[in-house]
Amino acid sequence: MIHDIFMPALSSTMTEGKIVSWVKSPGDKVAKGETVVVVESDKADMDVESFYDGYLATILVEAGQEAPVGNAIALIAETQEEIAQAQQKAPSSSPKSPEPSPPQKEEAPASSAPAATATATITAPPSTNGKSSRIVASPRAKKLAKQLGIALNSIEGSGPYGRIVAEDIEKAAGKTPTPPAIPSQPTAPTPTPTVAPAAPPTPAPVTAGETVPLNTLQKAVVQNMVATLQVPTFHVGYTITTDELDKLYKKLKPKGVTMTALLAKAVAVTLQKHPIVNANYSEQGIRYPQSINIAIAVAMPDGGLITPVLRNADNIDIYSLSRTWKDLVDRARSKQLKPEEYNSGTFTLSNLGMFGVDRFDAILPPGQGSILAIGASSPQVVATADGLFGVKRQMAVNITCDHRVIYGSHAAAFLQEFANLLETDVQSLTM
Repeated sequence: MIHDIFMPALSSTMTEGKIVSWVKSPGDKVAKGETVVVVESDKADMDVESFYDGYLATILVEAGQEAPVGNAIALIAETQEEIAQAQQKAPSSSPKSPEPSPPQKEEAPASSAPAATATATITAPPSTNGKSSRIVASPRAKKLAKQLGIALNSIEGSGPYGRIVAEDIEKAAGKTPTPPAIPSQPTAPTPTPTVAPAAPPTPAPVTAGETVPLNTLQKAVVQNMVATLQVPTFHVGYTITTDELDKLYKKLKPKGVTMTALLAKAVAVTLQKHPIVNANYSEQGIRYPQSINIAIAVAMPDGGLITPVLRNADNIDIYSLSRTWKDLVDRARSKQLKPEEYNSGTFTLSNLGMFGVDRFDAILPPGQGSILAIGASSPQVVATADGLFGVKRQMAVNITCDHRVIYGSHAAAFLQEFANLLETDVQSLTM
């Protein structure tokens, strides 16, 4: 029998995909569950596995080429004798694939940003129960399901777009879901170089008058921006004195702590007291996520943005959070992030302070209720409590909120609490 490998839907808005590379060559033996091809999503390069044992008979879409979602990109023959038959079938299979499983359009859960989601989707054998034949699961979930002897097609995923995650497998096995592993904090943290998370990307050389096509990531950003125009948003600004924050950062920087991690931790701790600001809108009502996941905008060297996520940022110590952030940024810029590492944010930070920007408005990411824009901290002449003039370092922050969920009083109370934490109790972030 001859089977098709289809172009998977790696995100909710993806209509076509690009082949990065073929792991297997025509004639190579392929095992079920083995990676056959790497496909570019809007945020990362994803492995696509085979659901069949056999031989890669022919490749219909070469590396570097694109194909619509659901179209056949290769053929697998179950036996070597069928390879020639598959190769003869190739010309008629290339333009039109036989009844591919359509990509499922599901409403994104609270912890996802719809147009920024990618999963290593593979095409399963035809379903007989009326449901979609696509089984989307994280690598950890697949491994755990195999260990526990649980069939993936019997699980309803709770991740983005129905993706099966490890917690779903543990629940199905009757176990208490375990939180993500947190790197242990060393007794004396070893100094590590600080990575600038939003360092200016190096633009590719262009010729005057040239029109440069958008890459996959840039197209995703465009779709995000268009989608967010339908959301009624408002902005609230606040000026925060950062003298205490700057002192703490100067003290912790040699130990590998980044300013990004400090701000993310401060936001996460504040969100504990203001869960409405961590919530998002759905047609069924207001969704309150189970965790506080801070997404942080990072510029990519080849254009576009990606938002690596510090998951459960309120419960992780500042040293581990900084190490995690450095790792996320390194892998984001090499397009090696897993989907849950960039699509599970519940609140987003956008920091342009390192460029000297004093204030700006951020555009709300789809699927979230708030995003906080952070400007530069700089010396300002201010009036002191005793009526004199003094110099204090201050930074302006500006929150953008979905008015269907969050009202002005909610945003103002959140910013007031956030400012109070940074100005008077910032040392608590290290505890």
